[in-house]
Amino acid sequence: MIQIKNITKKYADFAAVDRLNLSVQKGEVFGFIGPNGAGKTTTIKMMGGILQPTTGSITIAGINMQAEPEKAKSKIGFIPDRPYLYEKLTGMEFLRFTAELYGVSDNGFHKKATAQLEMFSLADWSDDLIESYSHGMKQRLIMSAALLHDPEVIIVDEPMVGLDPAAIIMVKKLLRRLAQKGVTIFMSTHTLKVAEDTCDRIGVIHKGRLIASGTTKDLQREANVTDADLEQVFLSLTNNVSIQGS
Repeated sequence: MIQIKNITKKYADFAAVDRLNLSVQKGEVFGFIGPNGAGKTTTIKMMGGILQPTTGSITIAGINMQAEPEKAKSKIGFIPDRPYLYEKLTGMEFLRFTAELYGVSDNGFHKKATAQLEMFSLADWSDDLIESYSHGMKQRLIMSAALLHDPEVIIVDEPMVGLDPAAIIMVKKLLRRLAQKGVTIFMSTHTLKVAEDTCDRIGVIHKGRLIASGTTKDLQREANVTDADLEQVFLSLTNNVSIQGS
């Protein structure tokens, strides 16, 4: 469902992402972890069609992002780390605006939007202006909007930022449930426990390059720390690369 082939993104002589290759299958939850500045958000913005890669190609659900960006984006539910919202709209108005962008039919919109708002505990605030929402509420609204058009692929950057513990549990269960229905999920996160609990496979990016990819057990073997948790594996992998590159 997601094919990333030899993607590079350069700013002058600096490669924020350097020759990245990845493949994520239908119904898979893929976690993307790395230190600050490793290239995670740049990769996600290229996958969402917000940034153009310098070289390489990205294919979403069989559609080349560079050749047919609108068609590719129609397959994606995009959830950024910082919600960008029209704060003078109400929650329900924002969902209607989003639905119109994606060509969601008016038939059944209200029922579907109400169900999304209820799932994300926002129904009581559906007619309130978004400017009155907390950060966590805004993040949950973005998630509900991203699911309105039944995307085949969900791309999410730091999904748990600003969420309370109950919402985090709900989102983790939701992502697993969507994956079981065949939705492909690409998730960047700093929260290693979330990646460990939620993802089928995990990729580690460091200084723009993918340095390891696989299940938690695969990464443990790669790092030579068989009984370690993901945090220890992550530190071992990135420290080894830093030492080799020095």
